[in-house]
Amino acid sequence: MNAEELLKRYAAGERDFTQADLANVKLINAYLVGVNLWGANLEGANLAKAKLWGANLTGANLINANLTRTNLCGAKLTEANLRKARLNYAKLYGANLSGACYDNSTRFSRGFDPNSQNMRKV
Repeated sequence: MNAEELLKRYAAGERDFTQADLANVKLINAYLVGVNLWGANLEGANLAKAKLWGANLTGANLINANLTRTNLCGAKLTEANLRKARLNYAKLYGANLSGACYDNSTRFSRGFDPNSQNMRKV
């Protein structure tokens, strides 16, 4: 699925994109509040400045994804793969990151402590 199709279906009221293949999509500044991307493949996706509050990204593949300045408040990122992801200045208030994995290449905002969020370093 490409970005245009996702945004069109979202605008039509669809919210469930479980296990969608969205690798390398460009969704900069996209408004996808409450979207269900459980198990979705978002490897290499550019979600910079996207509005994803309340989104379900449980088990999503976010390897090398750009989440810079993305609003993920209240989002579920349980067991998500965040290796090499960029989360600089991302809003993570109330987000559930329990069990999400990250590595030395994952970038967080200054002062963010992945251990306090029960994340796993791989």
